[in-house]
This record gives sequence, C-alpha cells and structure tokens, in this order.
Amino acid sequence: MNMRTKFTQRLAEIEIVPGTRTQLLTYDGMFPGPTFHFQANRTAVVRMRNQLDVPTSTHLHGGVTPPESDGYPTDLVRPQGTKDYTYPNRQRAATLWYHDHRMDYTAPQVYRGLSGTAIVTDDEDTNLPLPKDDHDIPLHVCDRAFNGDGTLIYPALVPGPGVQDAYGNGVLGDVILVNGAPWPVLEVNASAYRFRILNASNARRYEFALDPGADLVQVGSDVGLLEKPVRHRSLPAAPAERFDVVIDFSAYPVGTEVTLRNTLESGNLGQVMRFKVVRPGKAGFTVPDKLSTVSKPDKEVATRTFDFRAGSDDRMRMWRINGQMFDPNASLATPKLGTVERWRFTSDFHHPVHLHLAHFQVVSRSGRGPAPSDAGWKDTVDVRPYEVVDVLARFDGYRGRYMLHCHNLEHEDMAMMANFDVG
Repeated sequence: MNMRTKFTQRLAEIEIVPGTRTQLLTYDGMFPGPTFHFQANRTAVVRMRNQLDVPTSTHLHGGVTPPESDGYPTDLVRPQGTKDYTYPNRQRAATLWYHDHRMDYTAPQVYRGLSGTAIVTDDEDTNLPLPKDDHDIPLHVCDRAFNGDGTLIYPALVPGPGVQDAYGNGVLGDVILVNGAPWPVLEVNASAYRFRILNASNARRYEFALDPGADLVQVGSDVGLLEKPVRHRSLPAAPAERFDVVIDFSAYPVGTEVTLRNTLESGNLGQVMRFKVVRPGKAGFTVPDKLSTVSKPDKEVATRTFDFRAGSDDRMRMWRINGQMFDPNASLATPKLGTVERWRFTSDFHHPVHLHLAHFQVVSRSGRGPAPSDAGWKDTVDVRPYEVVDVLARFDGYRGRYMLHCHNLEHEDMAMMANFDVG
C-alpha cells in the first residue's frame, strides 16, 4: 500500500533567537521541516508544492530512489509548481534526511531552512530492545549566524556559483541549533535514550562527547543498524553524517546536568545542548550485543579514483573533482547495476564525500583500517586533508544518472560535484 502525503515549501517567520523573528524558507512553516516517517518496502509519494519565489529540488539523502525523484540539481520545481517524489524505501531501517539540492544554491537555501529528518523503520529495528517512543529522539544539529534583529547572516553570493572567496572553505555560524533551538535543554528520565544525531551544518564538523564523561553507544550509521554496538568517548561527525547513539542517564543522580559538547571548539561553540535528569527512570538498560547482520560487499569489479581538490579561475577559487568542475552533461563513472566497485577518495582539505543512490562500507584510510566511527553501511564519509579513503560501493536499486559530491555545501555550490551513470 502506498503512502501519500503533501508538503508546501513556503516562507515563514519563526522565533529562534528569543525575542526576535527570523524569516526562513520552510517545509510546512517548520524549521527543521516535519520528520518524514517511512516504512521499509512501502512506497511513499511525497507531493511537494513550491510557494517560494525561488526554484527548489528536494533530495532524500541516503534514500535508494529512482533518478527522477532523487533531487538532481537541475530537476527543479519552479515557483508555484508541484512535483511528486516517489520513494520506494527498498532499504533497511535508517535515519535519513532531506534537503534542498538546487544547482549553485544548495548552501544558501539549506542555510535558510530547507532541511529535515526522515526515518525509515522496519521489523528488525522495531523488535530490538532499544529505547522507543518518547525515548527515541532525532537531533538535527546545525550552526547559524544572526543579526541583532534575528535575520540570518549569510555572505553575499558572487556572480555564478559560490560565495565570496573568503568563505570558500565553507560558511560557519556562531550559534548552535538543535531541532531549531539554540543550545536547548532537554529534560530526561534517569534511563536510556536513543538519539538520532544528524550533522545538518553547511560546513561545520563536530566531535561529540558528554560532560560529565560517559559513553556514546553507537547502534546505527548513515543507512542502518550496525552489526554490534560501538562505544565512543567522542564521536566525530562531518556534514551530512548520521549516528544513532544510546545514552544511558541511569548512572546520573536526579538533578544532574549533562552537556553534549563539541570538543573541536571552546566557549559557546563547544556546547551543543544539555540534558537535565529531572526524575527517576528504569535503570539497568543494556544495548544488545548483536544488533543486525550486516552483509559484506561482493568482490569489486572495478577501482576508480576521485581527487577532491581546489582549483582557480580568473574570478575566484573553485573546487573540483579530478580537476574538473561540475558539468551536468558529463559523467566520471559508469558502474553497472548490481555490482560493487572500489572508489578511492583523495583530498587537499576536509571533504565529506556523499554518494547518491549507492551505499558503501569504508575499508581503509591511508592504507590503515577504517576509523571506529566508519562502522556499518554509509552514504557519506569524511575525507581529511591529504588522506586516501577507500570504500566499497554497492550500486543497487535503479539505473540512471546520479551524483557524488562534497557535502560541504559551499564546496558543492562551487562546482565540487560529478555525475555517474548506473547502467
């Protein structure tokens, strides 16, 4: 049975900074947008009506989606237009997200509000003894900058793609928002919670940790459950990565405040949100030792290298893949449906590399094994400066044209994208 739902992209004024109103581009007047709830293997048709004065293109990030519904940058919904996006959801339970993907304007349109969380559920995930209902909470984390009157600060766009060269490494804000609120406080029981953490920032990286210290117990990655839980004292997250973690507050006395920190920063930017333990809860919770069976990719049939690096033209620095700026009419790879390929990413900077359609497993970083945070099936990987990252990508789902790109959104808008054609 198909699920049909409607959303409207429209301007809205929302109180984010207390006492002020911020005009945002929104889905249904909300920031972040409404959380999409999908059932695995049940097709959902989302009708998107654009009542904004700019074109949009909605991408379900992490979705295994037909190309006509993937949110290609030039597949635009014009102002006052409507498009039906079909999501078959033939994939495992996972925390996904959706956001605008308009050619050359992804960064400012996401910054102005066009993003939200999407959750795919299935019987395997539902039947696990993990925290549920009001103990299962998405955390949409991003950074923004505001003027004193509440208006957003975003650097002026230059003619053509991208921002002023001073912001070519990405736009960073000085206010951390979680689910649209600056540095919020969440009241919790002294019990276990599942938090679906999404780094929805344009360019900011985080290293999440708890203060007072405790483990972040990872149970899921970008596109599904891990085979077994991984305990982290700190957890790095590049833009677009998702981590499902369990935090057990039963060890904290009632009245304790626990801060989720970003250890890459200090001061206000080093704080993300606080949890206040306000009442007793069920103690003694244990994450199961076995969460899922995570299949291994088949033997790769090809190896391809993609170099993410800055170039320049007469106006400003541009970002390139294999020395080329994005060309909608060109393709850098032609993988076959149902095959696995080894894709090798190299870089000169921090580049969170995202593949549309294809999910992958990280197999090495500069000749060593993957990082603990690389576990499971993913769709985005943080490629660090002068690092070589190998992934095994599985091209399942649909034939057609898809993309890989840097998910530093300013880099993406400054031409760091490429097509691949699944045949």
